[in-house]
Amino acid sequence: MLKRLAALLPLLPLLLASASFMMPAHAQQQPQTDLSRTQLSIGLYKIDAQVAQTPLQREIGLMFRKEMPQAEGMIFVFEQPATQCFWMRNTILPLTAAFVADDGRIVNLADMQPMTENTHCSQEPVRYVLEMNQGWFAKKNIKKGAKLGGELFAAGKR
Repeated sequence: MLKRLAALLPLLPLLLASASFMMPAHAQQQPQTDLSRTQLSIGLYKIDAQVAQTPLQREIGLMFRKEMPQAEGMIFVFEQPATQCFWMRNTILPLTAAFVADDGRIVNLADMQPMTENTHCSQEPVRYVLEMNQGWFAKKNIKKGAKLGGELFAAGKR
């Protein structure tokens, strides 16, 4: 038995490294900052949004980010409209979520507190959720019913 363990000892670093790939995304504790980006607009305002479109990208979201520029956000893209619910586990920044219909209309807004598991849901089925620094929408007087523009919401892009 000891001989078998001794034979595996040189492989230990390789085994540990491969095990890290099997850990859940939230166990990695690193922000994702390398996602593709899209430009969005709302009224006179421009938003540089990271696009979270795979299940893993959506799961990590803005977790572990310590700061985010005011004109930057993250848009979560789902395959089809559904009631979308978000929480803030491992998310340090206070955020506001805009739940957005296919045509770019904001269905509802939800202020979310950092490091909580309180759920915040869309009031109707949506395909998109835009997270911005908390207070960004309020400071710009952007409310439910306002429309986002950009390639994601152009006709034929769905």
